[in-house]
Amino acid sequence: MRISVIGTGYVGAITGACFAELGNEVVFVDKDLSKIETISRGESPIYEPGLEDLLKKNLDRISATSDTASAVLDTDVTFICVGTPSREDGSIDLRFIEDVSDEVGAALTDKRGHVVVMKSTVLSGTTGGVVKGRLEAASGKRAHTDFGLASNPEFLREGSAVHDVFHPDRIVLGIEDEMAKGVLDSLYSTYDCPKLITEIAVAEMIKYVSNAFLATKIGFANEIGNLCKKMGIDTAEVFAGVGMDARINPSFFRSGIGFGGSCFPKDVQALMAQARGMGLEPRILEAVMTGNETQPLRTVELLKKHLPELKGKSIGVLGLAFKPDTDDIRDSRALPIINALIAEGAEVMAYDPLAADNFRKVLPSIGYAENAEDVLDADAVIIATEWREFEDLDFSGLVVVDGRRIKAAATARIYEGVCW
Repeated sequence: MRISVIGTGYVGAITGACFAELGNEVVFVDKDLSKIETISRGESPIYEPGLEDLLKKNLDRISATSDTASAVLDTDVTFICVGTPSREDGSIDLRFIEDVSDEVGAALTDKRGHVVVMKSTVLSGTTGGVVKGRLEAASGKRAHTDFGLASNPEFLREGSAVHDVFHPDRIVLGIEDEMAKGVLDSLYSTYDCPKLITEIAVAEMIKYVSNAFLATKIGFANEIGNLCKKMGIDTAEVFAGVGMDARINPSFFRSGIGFGGSCFPKDVQALMAQARGMGLEPRILEAVMTGNETQPLRTVELLKKHLPELKGKSIGVLGLAFKPDTDDIRDSRALPIINALIAEGAEVMAYDPLAADNFRKVLPSIGYAENAEDVLDADAVIIATEWREFEDLDFSGLVVVDGRRIKAAATARIYEGVCW
């Protein structure tokens, strides 16, 4: 099949490369010419394990352009994968979605039977409302009759996204016409995982509710973890037992310093904003976000038990990415920790194997180590990301506040786990 993918960020680059690996011809579309040139060379515009290998391997089936109209006209289906950034009030900004919808709609003026699939994370009602309206206005055609329209939310985890595409636990498809059904049935015909076909608005809501529930689960684990620490109980053992209940499941019961990244914070805030816009008060989600903002600061509270005066003290921070195996620092829990240390007058030396350059753009004033061992020379160390290489460090003789349960860190002279 011939597929155009609009947007070459995290979702678009991975979606297109994986579709090419499945034997499809893929045209990437982006206004950023540097990204177009990068993909045309078979190089990845983002960091994600395995992605560049797929682009190089399938370069004969891949092309890239900044011309949306030509890409739409030369393909059978278009996946919209542009960003939906947050506004200050937490609601999502649809300007990129709106622009792309206008451009795709204009191209559909000269074409029938094309299918447009929303892959970007958008609130329930967006595809059938704003997107459908703009596509129809720009094309003069009718959705579900002259062209297909569908939703296919992504459930990718940074650091393992390529694996997630090929081994999903489910595929959710919002389909309301036969054109879209035929195309998406064909694209996913080789997958044997459960496939849920539902209305477009339901598919959009599933994405948000999934992320909001996982964020809530993490928030709950942290709240119980804080209590367990006060009581001297091992939180991991508690949740190992709780997770054995088939109704509950053990996934995401990992207490620590909270969640970050490009999805959970943004999606929970957007769902909250939508609820408030409809006159509802999302009390549980509000509590989840409040708890997530304060949780990383427990590292500094615990540190001050052993170093009451942080002014002039050297504090090492291991890990800057929001999770291991990525260079993404969006909503990294290391940021509020380091800002709190700076406010206390501490001298910070940080290390991350991938994210240091990105973090330096946000906080250029702190020190950045070339390797993890250099961080261990500090008066105390805080662990903010669970990189595997940290398990090989010698923490003996150190003061360590561990936000991610690194086993090797427990050998420290003074060891404080955030929730255990």
